[in-house]
Amino acid sequence: MSAQPAVLPPSRLARLRRRSGTTSGSAWRRPTMIAGLVIAGLWVLIAIGAPLIEPHDPLAQDFAITEAPSSAHLFGTDELGRDILSRVLEGARHSLPLALLLVALSGTIGTILGVVAGYVGGWVDGVIMRLADLVSAFPAIVLAMVVTASLGPSTRNAVLALVIVSWPIYARVVRSLVLSIGQAEYVQAFRLHGASAGRAMRKEILPNVVGPIVVLVAIYLADGLLLLASLSFLGLGAQPPTPEWGSMVSVGTQYFQNWWMATFPGLAIFTAVLAFNFIGDGLRDVFDPQSSAGRGEDS
Repeated sequence: MSAQPAVLPPSRLARLRRRSGTTSGSAWRRPTMIAGLVIAGLWVLIAIGAPLIEPHDPLAQDFAITEAPSSAHLFGTDELGRDILSRVLEGARHSLPLALLLVALSGTIGTILGVVAGYVGGWVDGVIMRLADLVSAFPAIVLAMVVTASLGPSTRNAVLALVIVSWPIYARVVRSLVLSIGQAEYVQAFRLHGASAGRAMRKEILPNVVGPIVVLVAIYLADGLLLLASLSFLGLGAQPPTPEWGSMVSVGTQYFQNWWMATFPGLAIFTAVLAFNFIGDGLRDVFDPQSSAGRGEDS
């Protein structure tokens, strides 16, 4: 005798329907999501309007070398007498756009390769996935250091190196989604009604891939900021006198007695990374309300 599918009580079905309908809306109102959006929005505004709000020229040197925070220099000055507050604000104009460029390039390349691998399959899938395995076999920061050191220390080469090490993340996720969605009954029915493979991809598969990719972009935007700062910290990214957060922390570690030199750019990295992580977690619940509903139901 075959087992009959379990039937949920009407009351529980109603609760799950209400949860799935309201979870995406409540996710936007969560304190962490609101905090992430506010902090990220502030940094975006700072990046746009930095020249208007900087109290000093971020590259101008002064005789007030390594001066502690004061009314004249709220964040103090560095080893060349430059105002750290102005350099932190100016650093947002370099760090945030570079992180956005990084996730845009790696996300686009990874998504295209993941779609091709999942939908075409065969030897094409094998080649793309083995290439992804090869790149993923090395720690991301180590491989990025090797590539950047080979090409020469610069911001452009740092972004290129990080794109090379980041695309497999997107490719694997998209390939898995394409394989799963491509076998769904509604996609098969769409094909049986005469839709071509390309039309099925555009109408049924790609729209269902967008949500997870948006979540990945938000989360890996935080990772991109950290990796770019790490390369600059090691001297392989932005070069002096460019005010970049990672390089500022690197210089600050040489002056431990002057705590403000590394603390304030470090806090800038911390708050930006935390904000994008909060946004990524919130977007995950927005695009996948069933997971949040399941967690609430289990509790």
